[in-house]
Amino acid sequence: MTHPHSSSNSSVHQYTRSDLKALPSRYRAQLVNSLTGFKAANLLGTQNLEGLTNLAMVSSAVHLGAEPALIGLVMRPPVVERHSLENIQSTGVYTLNHVHPEILQQAHQSAAKYPRSVSEFEAVDLDVEYPYAFAAPAVAQSRLQIGLRLVEIMPIKHNGTEFVIGEIEWVQIKGDILHEDGYADIEQLDSVTVSGLDNYHRTSQIERLGYPEPESK
Repeated sequence: MTHPHSSSNSSVHQYTRSDLKALPSRYRAQLVNSLTGFKAANLLGTQNLEGLTNLAMVSSAVHLGAEPALIGLVMRPPVVERHSLENIQSTGVYTLNHVHPEILQQAHQSAAKYPRSVSEFEAVDLDVEYPYAFAAPAVAQSRLQIGLRLVEIMPIKHNGTEFVIGEIEWVQIKGDILHEDGYADIEQLDSVTVSGLDNYHRTSQIERLGYPEPESK
């Protein structure tokens, strides 16, 4: 697809807001989703009050603070069925589970639009576990799992999405990846990242730099 502000002889592509609005919806979604860079690939585990489990791939998890330990998620507008959000609202608890290459195919497939009566855990052949007897399902095959309790849901009026804020209730790490200063070296777990809507990546560390001070060079 050639954009009016680009040419076959140039590697510069320019888009104004009106240009973006004029793009086909799927093309626009893929482009804009790619622009912010690499994002964490997580599986969001929930269940309803009847105990039916639900699993969904998410890439919007963001650290909000360490005390209290908060994580935020952007959830899609209500123009589609939102089983995960409805479960979070009704039970108040959910899990985030890192994805690694050995479960990547199943994790990606969990984003399919299964009916409400179908558990994605069963549909994609991933196992449920309940660390700490928590009332939300975790992915047994995941190497880093986080249990969260709902704190607040903030509507984002401009596009109808909602920002879900949860406080960490527990963390389970399956591997010796913790440094003496508390750094969790998730690359050693082979946790993957995602860019755009469907492009997955392994990571490769460049360097770990110390805490910057004004007198540092």
